[in-house]
Amino acid sequence: MIDARSPREYAEDHIPCALNLPVVNNEEYAEVGTLHRNDTHAAYLIGVRYSLANISRHIQEVIAKVDPRGRILVYCFRGGKRSKLWSENLRTIGYRVDVLFGGWKAYRRWVRASLEQFPKQFSFRVLAGSTGCGKTRLLQALERAGCQVLDLEGLANHRGSLIGAVPGEKQPTQKWFDTLLLSKLRSFDTDKPVWVEAESKKIGNIQLPTCLHDAIGRATPLRLEAPMEERIKLWREDYPHFVTDPVAMVERLTPLKPLIGGEELQLWKDLAARGEVDTLFERVMVAHYDPCYARSDRRALPGLPANAPLELSDLSAAALDAVAAKLASEAN
Repeated sequence: MIDARSPREYAEDHIPCALNLPVVNNEEYAEVGTLHRNDTHAAYLIGVRYSLANISRHIQEVIAKVDPRGRILVYCFRGGKRSKLWSENLRTIGYRVDVLFGGWKAYRRWVRASLEQFPKQFSFRVLAGSTGCGKTRLLQALERAGCQVLDLEGLANHRGSLIGAVPGEKQPTQKWFDTLLLSKLRSFDTDKPVWVEAESKKIGNIQLPTCLHDAIGRATPLRLEAPMEERIKLWREDYPHFVTDPVAMVERLTPLKPLIGGEELQLWKDLAARGEVDTLFERVMVAHYDPCYARSDRRALPGLPANAPLELSDLSAAALDAVAAKLASEAN
């Protein structure tokens, strides 16, 4: 499968497994587009010249290794000129070639339409509870136990709070997240439950599809609880960058001042300055995250059982594997 668009377009979103063999690169694409506004003929002259040079290189480096009996799908933005340039050359070589009608634009419409309906087909098992209670780790254990797991924070590359950004890494674009999400959903068996963590409508900069968020919200969640010492230990393991630089964590939490008050925020700053990381972690959880999650659960998950939490006394992988095996058995 060949994505004939520029690398910039490909990076924003593409069909999974498609190879980016651009007809023109980012700079050439911009140059041709600018020229096209004033001189269409000149734009086509230079565009085709760039295209033939690039396609020639791709044929030598990539296409020559493809089985001559292979079948190739080509797409560009709308299934127009860039697809035509590729498909005609490939057919001349002898390959069977299909061009995606409507190109990436049609694919994107299909993704959006699918995400408006597809989540309704699933039965979700929702893990809820405050931060540090092991929701993500239990999801990972459930996946190891053979369950269908939808790790939305993993797909969004974000832990879902002000301090949830992964150091040194960017979140996917919204379009690429949608593609990854639909691809994951399509890999599931609709006759089996899907385990997922309760999430707000946004994970960092990523917006969840309304249909999916509503479907998760309709499920009766399983609330997790864990001892504070286990939660602090989990934060130390999941946020090592804040263990070494607690001041940076408090700086990220500064926008919470209207919610928690200046006195509480100053306490966090003092703890961070003294390097009292465990006390800081506990205070942030108790003063902000626990009441915040409680309010969120009451508002977004009205079916949350008030007196039936799952107590996780140990958040180690071995302990969670045992819990996951039991939950998997009960779900079946």
